[in-house]
Amino acid sequence: MSGRLVKAIGYKGNPMNLPVADVGAAVPFYEAVLGFRVAHQEDTPLRAATLARDDVQMRVVENGGDPTQDGCAFHVTGLDALQAAFRAAGLSSLSGVDVEQRADGPWNVFYVVAPDGLCYWFGERQG
Repeated sequence: MSGRLVKAIGYKGNPMNLPVADVGAAVPFYEAVLGFRVAHQEDTPLRAATLARDDVQMRVVENGGDPTQDGCAFHVTGLDALQAAFRAAGLSSLSGVDVEQRADGPWNVFYVVAPDGLCYWFGERQG
């Protein structure tokens, strides 16, 4: 079974406005390691790239924000397969799988910190 991203929720409420210092430097990581593809790019009013994978989209943008203070939560299916695929693609900056208790029950989760500083939560609800 392969992992699938089914929902994206921005930590600051907006997965379409994630700050990076350099879009051109950031995008290759998302394509080669996390399996996204560029759905749209723009240079004005700000340099940005909309990235798509499975059922989600997110946008990285040179907006002057601090990437170490932002990121996205992804609801997924096939969490273990997703983590294995990331490792096979050479990702070393991901956490082990833990259980987090949320309002809707327990979730198996792991975290990834991208080279641009953004942090991503990948979670699959148990049961």
